[in-house]
Amino acid sequence: MKKVGVAVLGLGVVGGGTCKILIDRKSQIAKEYGVDIDIAAVLDRVPERVTGLGLDLSILAKDIDEICANPSVDIVVECMGGTEPARTFLIKALEAGKSIVTSNKEMFAKFWPELEKAAQKTGAGLYYEATTGGGMPIIRTMTQAMQANGIQEIKTIINGTTNYILTRMSEEGADYQDVLKDAQALGYAEANPVADVEGYDSSYKLSILSSLAFNKRVPVELIYREGITKISKEDIKIAKEMGFVIKLLAIAKQKGKKIEARVHPVFLPKSHPLASVNGSFNAVFVVGDAVGDIMIYGRGAGALPTGSAIVSDIVFCARQVEHARYSEMFDVMDKSEIVSDFESEYYLRLSARDVSGVIADIATVFKKHKVSIAQMRQDENKEIIPIVFITHKTSENAMKSAIKDIENLPNVISVDNVIRVEK
Repeated sequence: MKKVGVAVLGLGVVGGGTCKILIDRKSQIAKEYGVDIDIAAVLDRVPERVTGLGLDLSILAKDIDEICANPSVDIVVECMGGTEPARTFLIKALEAGKSIVTSNKEMFAKFWPELEKAAQKTGAGLYYEATTGGGMPIIRTMTQAMQANGIQEIKTIINGTTNYILTRMSEEGADYQDVLKDAQALGYAEANPVADVEGYDSSYKLSILSSLAFNKRVPVELIYREGITKISKEDIKIAKEMGFVIKLLAIAKQKGKKIEARVHPVFLPKSHPLASVNGSFNAVFVVGDAVGDIMIYGRGAGALPTGSAIVSDIVFCARQVEHARYSEMFDVMDKSEIVSDFESEYYLRLSARDVSGVIADIATVFKKHKVSIAQMRQDENKEIIPIVFITHKTSENAMKSAIKDIENLPNVISVDNVIRVEK
């Protein structure tokens, strides 16, 4: 039976969960997959984490160089988070001929080509299932099960924190700030929630998924990004009344020779499969030109769900004779290859004075910018009235220009929110 030694960098929530699965399922993995996996080394600052898992302190390494020099280590598993020292440690491991498994979406999204270059020199493998969907096996689905397809589109709810917040707001009519505080108290949101609520986390994951889908690296910095901090309970209420839910989506589409890649809140019809993905759950909706629509649903974070994806990568890596290469990641898209003026329908909520002609003035602005109105609603008998529009499909630039002119109308108090409608 093939023996495989694993080194785990970081024994926090994810690293500890990974070790627990490796320990608990050691005999079953050996029996079912023919590989005997041992935890040969760990790197962590807290020795009690090692003994708390029932592991011997003798496997606690003093630094990454000791792990790289250890002949018993075949695979290095990184569960540290952050870009450094994780990037440096994994480059060293690859240069030493160790294959790597990582759950670090930010580091991987930013430094994939650098990791691949190091891996190619030694023939080591890169495995990263846990970077994009926690326990959802979306990477292997795309790389191992969709070879007959050209992927046309990806739509995904891929951040559990924001989905939890929006679900609570929808179910309870609660304010964003109140739900965020609860999410932080429950451990769903960090003390500094910016990475989640402003869409950074989703953009890292979309960079990885869209690069795989379209066989060319889509850099994070070229992905349009907008968070959920402007979503109000009023927007949630109106969405419900109009047959929509509000979700933070990461979207990538093939548009001829260009790619459309964006992360932002959307009005999503209640009939869409992603509309029923609630709480901290995630889902990835993929459209292939042969298979059509498929969706993978599951927990996007947590010790055991993420550990599940990491252990799956470890087992898969251990059984490979030759590791997959990703030379296409050196072919990096530039700004000219990304669709910036994408098309969408739009939800627009504004506040205006209840005076004659205000609707006509807004309609004139829309006409000037060739924006067509699909639906409109307003409340009567108020000095300041909320007005809501849903447009037909129009360009992003046309809508932005129209909003700028609407903001300058004398009887418009404020443009309160603009949310894209995705069908």
